[in-house]
Amino acid sequence: MEIKCWGSRGSIPVSGKAYVEHGGDTTCLEIRTRSDDLIIVDAGTGIRRLGNQLIRGDRADIHLLFTHAHWDHVMGFPFFKPIYMGRFSIRMYRCPFPGYVEKMLGQVMKSPFFPVRYDRLPARISYAEDCGDRFQIGSATIHPIRLSHPNTGFGFKFVEDGKTFVFITDNELFHQHPKGLIYSDYVTFARGADLLIHDGEYTEAEYEQYRTFGHSTYRHALNLALDAEVGQLGLFHLNQDRSDREMRGIVKECRRIIRRRKRRMDCVAVKADMVFRL
Repeated sequence: MEIKCWGSRGSIPVSGKAYVEHGGDTTCLEIRTRSDDLIIVDAGTGIRRLGNQLIRGDRADIHLLFTHAHWDHVMGFPFFKPIYMGRFSIRMYRCPFPGYVEKMLGQVMKSPFFPVRYDRLPARISYAEDCGDRFQIGSATIHPIRLSHPNTGFGFKFVEDGKTFVFITDNELFHQHPKGLIYSDYVTFARGADLLIHDGEYTEAEYEQYRTFGHSTYRHALNLALDAEVGQLGLFHLNQDRSDREMRGIVKECRRIIRRRKRRMDCVAVKADMVFRL
């Protein structure tokens, strides 16, 4: 399994010299499986660059998952060039309820906000009715989990050939939103994962102001990774105002804590174009 990040910024895309190292695009992950299936998670602004790459290749089949419908996870969809080409086949997954994807994307591309209607896209779009407790895409088994986040949503666990990748963004570990779970549930879900990518938007000081907004601190994410005994932690949903210098400092602090706990786990801040291979 190969995971590539096309965008890890939270809330809104950013640009400028303070954000060059980690990138300014919002959430989009590309996952390539052993069976050569292409899975995309979320359509933040990072999906635009991914689409530009895909139209230059021969691949025509795409699986698309969404964690939830907040703007930073869907705003790139209208600029994903494969949706305007009839040779592409896109399989959408209707988590968390029937009709969710069509309603969500129909609103994003609705007049007067966008000039092209979703229901008139040339790409061949089909839908998986329900994610259930688990589902299969080629050689990968995928387990959804409810997010603790306003308006709800899903995180996902991808399992292939004995390797496990857990992706849980926009998740407030120590405040239970409606339909969200409690901390111990996320520990159980992530237990033993080779790679955990988790929301780590806030510092402890910031969290006091933004508690209940639906995001965790980087220390919360680190504690989850340590308690779940994962192999590597990737801090995600990087704050829109967090500079490269500040992110380097956060990673150094997390690594100091890991060493102090005498653990072998690694910690990184997930950057645009970063690739993980499991």
